[in-house]
Amino acid sequence: MRKLLIAFALAASAATGAIAQSGPQPIERRVGRLEQEMRAVQRRVFPGGQPGVVEPEIRPIAPAGPTSDVSGDALASLAERVDALEAQLRSITGQVEEQGHRTRQLEAQLTQLRADLGGRLDRLEQNAPAVNPAPPIPAGPAPAAPAADDPAAAPSGATDPAEEAYNAGYRLWAAQNFAEAQRALNTAATRYPNSRWTSWMRNLQGRAYLDDDKPATAARIFLDNYQNNPRGERAADSLYFLGQALTRLNRRPEACRVYDELAQVYPNMRDYIRTRLPQARTDARCGAGGGNAR
Repeated sequence: MRKLLIAFALAASAATGAIAQSGPQPIERRVGRLEQEMRAVQRRVFPGGQPGVVEPEIRPIAPAGPTSDVSGDALASLAERVDALEAQLRSITGQVEEQGHRTRQLEAQLTQLRADLGGRLDRLEQNAPAVNPAPPIPAGPAPAAPAADDPAAAPSGATDPAEEAYNAGYRLWAAQNFAEAQRALNTAATRYPNSRWTSWMRNLQGRAYLDDDKPATAARIFLDNYQNNPRGERAADSLYFLGQALTRLNRRPEACRVYDELAQVYPNMRDYIRTRLPQARTDARCGAGGGNAR
């Protein structure tokens, strides 16, 4: 929204400069020029219109016709045109400022949500039992093929080493060897931090902890995967499963806020998540219209 305000200011400055440099001109021509500049501002601030915003329209008043004496009806007509332009300018400015205010409020709420979750998860993890490291265990034979809509499923026949590492961790998780899957996926994500599969690895690592009845640790992993790689292919999944972990921890208000953020940040989330979100909100006792749990 700040870009819109800057664009608006530049266009308005250009309009003022053009009028100032044009020298003495008939007042009708100057008002007509101002109307043209206002249309340019309108097109720039409202390109193609905005959903939910009533787009102001420039409605020029017909000129009074050529005259050498600007007085009487001609002067009144020009005054009306200037008044209309000023009113439309105020309307555009007000809408831009209102949208900017709403955007700043949303950003502040999301920042506060992330800070609150981080602090609470830190406290929960302090009370969680430590997990002793163990030597790596071979993946063993692959289990039956996962369901087509399984969020952890990966394509077969991988040739990318990172994808192969993810598939090895997936096989452990699918066989319910959760502790081994946790270690294997953490090692793989550390080894391939810049791969597209890192988002998959961290998300499945969090699921391995969640399925191992360790929701506090799982919540930390899901939150980190979302925050550190919000454009990752499983960032939306991690936000969804973060809500699941918080519900398990009886942190229902926070879970509802997470589900709200999921809907706002990822409106094009995968169908697997979209179809399960209503039940997740019900389990967290979220209000029908969104927001905190009842």
